[in-house]
Formats: sequence, C-alpha cells, structure tokens
Amino acid sequence: MDRLLALNEATRKGGWRLARSLTPFGGVCYPFPLVSPQGWSPRSGSYAFKPGAPPSMAAAPRSQVFTVIVVSDHSQAVRKFRVPRPWLQKATWGGLGLALMALVTGIHYLTLLSASSENSTLREENAQLRSQVLLVQEKVAHISATLDRVERFDAKLRTAVTSLQDPERNLAIGPVGVSEPESLPAGPLPAGDQSVKALPGKLGSLEADAARSEQSLRQLQEYFDDQRSLLASTPSIWPTRGWVTSDFGTRVDPYSDDRKMHEGLDVATPHGQPVATPSDGVVVFNGVEGGYGKVLVIDHGYGVKTRYGHLSETFVRVGDRVKRGDKIGAVGNTGKSTGPHLHYEVRVNGIPENPRKFILE
Repeated sequence: MDRLLALNEATRKGGWRLARSLTPFGGVCYPFPLVSPQGWSPRSGSYAFKPGAPPSMAAAPRSQVFTVIVVSDHSQAVRKFRVPRPWLQKATWGGLGLALMALVTGIHYLTLLSASSENSTLREENAQLRSQVLLVQEKVAHISATLDRVERFDAKLRTAVTSLQDPERNLAIGPVGVSEPESLPAGPLPAGDQSVKALPGKLGSLEADAARSEQSLRQLQEYFDDQRSLLASTPSIWPTRGWVTSDFGTRVDPYSDDRKMHEGLDVATPHGQPVATPSDGVVVFNGVEGGYGKVLVIDHGYGVKTRYGHLSETFVRVGDRVKRGDKIGAVGNTGKSTGPHLHYEVRVNGIPENPRKFILE
C-alpha cells in the first residue's frame, strides 16, 4: 500500500495520470506505465515514470465535482458539500433564467405602474371636465331662462307700444313686427354623456336666440329713441297762461261778421306776458305776417310746426335752436287784434290741427 501511495505521489509530481483497476482475481493491480513497460525497477517493485512523457492512452474522464466547505465560527464540525458540475451548470442556467424573468417582470411592472399613473391623471382630468361640464350646463340653463325673460319683456313692450299708439295726436307709431322665435325644448339639459353631445346644439340655439333678442331690442331702442325725439318735438304744453277766448274751428270773424275757419287758439293774457316754446325745435321765421302782426314760426321736426301771432316782441332769431319752456317772445296786440292775446297754431305737414290734441297739461 505504501508503494501505491508513493507511485501516486510520483505520478502527481510528474504530471502523469495513473489507471487503477481490480484484477480478475480480486487483487490490486499495481500501476503500470501508459507508454511502455520500460522503467521497471525490481528493487522498488514499481515502475518509474519519467516526467513529461506523454501517455499512450487517456484515462476515462470523470465528472468534475466542486466541494463547498462550510466552516463555523463556533468550533463546530466542518461541513463539506460536493456539487457536481452538471448540477452547477443547471443551477447557473436556472439562475440566469430566473434573473431574466425577474428583469422582464420588473420592466412590465414599471410599465404598468406608469400606465396606472397616467390612468389616475386621466381620471382626475375626467372628473374636472365633468364638473366643468356641469357648471357650463348650469350657466346655459341660466342664460336660457334669462333669454326667455327678455323675450317675454320684449313682447310686453311691443304690446304696450301698440296700445299707446294715438293716431289722432300722431304721438307714436308702432315698431315693425318681428317674426315669432322658434320654439325650443323647455326644461333642463339631459344628464350624462347625452348632455355633452347635446351641449353644442343647445349653445347654438342660445346664440341664435341671443342674436334675435339683440336685434329686437335694437329695434325697440331705435323706436324709443325716435319716440323720445318725437315726444320732445311734440308741442305738449301751453305756450302762455291765460283764457281761451276763441277755440279751434269755425267762428264769426270779429271784423267781417263772416263765418271763417279759425286755425288756432286765441289765449287772452296781459300785455307782455312771456311766451314759451311748447317743445324742442328750430326758429324758421321771425317777422310780420298780415293781420297776425309779429309772427314766430318754429319747426319741431316730424312735419310739426307752431305759429305765434300778435307778439309784442321776440327774443330769438331765425336758426336758433330752442328747448321746451324757453322764452321766445311776449304777448302783444300787433296786427288785427281786439286786445292783447296770443294766436297759437299747430300745423302737421302744413295742415292746421287742433292744438288741444297735443297739449298734455
């Protein structure tokens, strides 16, 4: 046995590999050279192998085994674990597979996490949009109700204007009629996604209603501006204070005793009593006219003119613009007159009208 150990040691140092096997008779076969039987030493009873001599035949390969030694810190027995190389290779490949799966799983998890974050942001934005849509719906409903009130008020104004027409006084002319607005569905907007789809149509209807109401109100504004100008130009107050001694219509002429048409009012009042213009206008005549003596004529627009006769003096000139209540002259006795008085006429488009129709006092 000692010889066998010495042979193994020599073989290890010489870089040779020995083959050992059992003999058919159950004995131990001494190591033999792999190249040639030369080098047998009878004294040592073994073969001497020369270092570096290549063997003529390779031994059967043995699977490589890795030994893992575990040494404890508490003086316990040393443990050895023998791990065959195929197992280690399989474990390595398995670890690489697990690492790859972990990497893919991590990437997929990060992707899902990013998508989840985006979905959360989208959900918040959708919630904000829904609240904004609800707010817009409330505003649209409020605007719709306001437009309905405006349309009703517009209709009431037109009805009132029509009822205030006075052809006899020629004070008002009704506005041009406006076509009836299209009927719109009443009630609140539908809820849910349908409300969002119906919102553009509702906004379009509101826009059309607003444009129609604006046009109608513009017409009313123009009408009222015109009526205000007309009322300002209407001779609606007495030009002087006194007693009406001769009314509008047919009467007996004090000079000829003939029945003639008296085209105005004779207001008796003391000499020098101020005469005021009954409405806004422009002086178009200031002079003497036959039996009326000193005469003033004021054009109030809209075909309305007023005449003032028998004046003692005038305080305005042709072209002057006067306002209602301005003093334009003084009562006198010029022309054919039986005493101090004012002859007052109102003519519309050149035709004499009863001044009482225009006086609102």
